[in-house]
Amino acid sequence: MAPRPGEMTDEHKAALAEGRAQGSAVRAYLEALESHKPKRGRKRTPETIRARLTTVDAAIKQADPMSRLQMIQERMDLTAELEAAERPIDLSALEDRFVAVAKAYSERKGISYTAWKEFGVPTPLLKRAGITRVS
Repeated sequence: MAPRPGEMTDEHKAALAEGRAQGSAVRAYLEALESHKPKRGRKRTPETIRARLTTVDAAIKQADPMSRLQMIQERMDLTAELEAAERPIDLSALEDRFVAVAKAYSERKGISYTAWKEFGVPTPLLKRAGITRVS
């Protein structure tokens, strides 16, 4: 039975669902990769973050209202940074999902090997995904 005008076929619906799943896997991996890129400057460790929290907590009591407001925000930012630093992220699971869909996603979206490399995706991972310089 043919779909009525304006209705999607089951194949079209399946293709859309597959595209969403591919996009989700690629996005999750790229976001994790980007959040774990080395940043410029001296790397902050959980110990240095805790030390700064101690300093802020000690100074906040004597600070004027404007400085106290800034310190409250800094304390919130430091606490979030410390939680993120101490929360291990399982990149291997995200890499596996990425590898499973990256080639099809690349072909569908026209993304080249060079674009993946420039973003920072490691060569061995692209090779596992079947994405090569000539693909």
